[in-house]
Amino acid sequence: MRVPDLTAALRSKGRIAARLVRARLPEAVSVRLLPPASRYDLESVPPPVPAPDTPVRLFIGPANFAAQGYTWARAAERLDGVGAVNMQYRGHADYGFPADYAVAENVWSFSRKWGMRQRDAVGSGFTHVLFEAERSLFGAAFDKVVAREAAWLRQRHVEVGMVCHGTDIRLPSRHARLDEWSPFRGADPQWVGALEARARANHAILDRVGAPVFVSTPEMLLDRPDSTWLPIVVDPNRWATNAPVLERPVPIVLHAPTNPLVKGTNLIEPVVRALHTAGEVDYRRVEKTPADRMPGLYADADVVLEQFALGMYSVTSVEAMAAGRLVIAHVHDQVRDHVREVTGLEVPVVSATPATLGAVLRDVVARPDHYREVAARGPAFVAAVHDGAYSARVLSAFLGVQT
Repeated sequence: MRVPDLTAALRSKGRIAARLVRARLPEAVSVRLLPPASRYDLESVPPPVPAPDTPVRLFIGPANFAAQGYTWARAAERLDGVGAVNMQYRGHADYGFPADYAVAENVWSFSRKWGMRQRDAVGSGFTHVLFEAERSLFGAAFDKVVAREAAWLRQRHVEVGMVCHGTDIRLPSRHARLDEWSPFRGADPQWVGALEARARANHAILDRVGAPVFVSTPEMLLDRPDSTWLPIVVDPNRWATNAPVLERPVPIVLHAPTNPLVKGTNLIEPVVRALHTAGEVDYRRVEKTPADRMPGLYADADVVLEQFALGMYSVTSVEAMAAGRLVIAHVHDQVRDHVREVTGLEVPVVSATPATLGAVLRDVVARPDHYREVAARGPAFVAAVHDGAYSARVLSAFLGVQT
């Protein structure tokens, strides 16, 4: 064994030994043995999650990326006899997304007492569970091993499903072969290798659990062909605005990348900033903005630039379409074809790549009436595909209820 491998093995054994010691101690003692950054206040540990008083009871957690766990829960509740609860563990990077049940990340990670109580509450109170992003629901109770959690739930006759969000199962090797603008081409090999390893590990979890798999965006069907598209859900009323669009001589162009590296921000900014400098557009980039500020930012914009490297449209696009803004993104034909096939509708997102974005934006400035009509189709598309009704129909078979 090489020295680095031996060092890693010793560290791993040390962590396992420390975990076993903490598990045998009262929690009031074991929490003080954690590193300072990992400790938590015993008084802040919430009681276990309560179950709805309905025949079918769905539990979704623990990621809640962009509030999707919460909105899928609300979508499921459109079905007769279904109650749903979403759970999120919250760390330092918390954007304030709504959640039915929240627990501090340190509690989720290290409180065995909380994990066992939560496990028992879900196992006895719920009929169906959706694991998000192959992440553990009960933390320390099962040492974050999802397959063990799923097996334990099934022993208690709880139906198990898996829902994937994107980076968790997107294979950089596959994506780099598919798309010349892939963020995984020519990128840091260590970063790409880590993402590839994580995605393959998560595919292995999906294989071991052997449950129905849902994906939040259609391009993931290429990574997991046996999965089912569960559309992103937003509340159209939250994003609706009467603010005019594309009526200014210089349109406001907004870009709000959650992860600039995978959104292709570095590929498009030279072009957009040059247009900004020339006075052709008013470019505004925002990051790490609290969720409650985003409706106002969209209402102030004319154009929203989504992503230009992944080939899909995500929550940002859906929110901006609901606000009646013109959305521009790099969207693969496979995504458009799948949406058309299952919904009968065209995705009203204007296609552009980093190579064509400058020309597209100049065309927007030259032909605002045409693009205003495209933007006007956004709210109706969101109402038909992304307001929760369609997602409820997708979930109905898993939940065993009629639509």
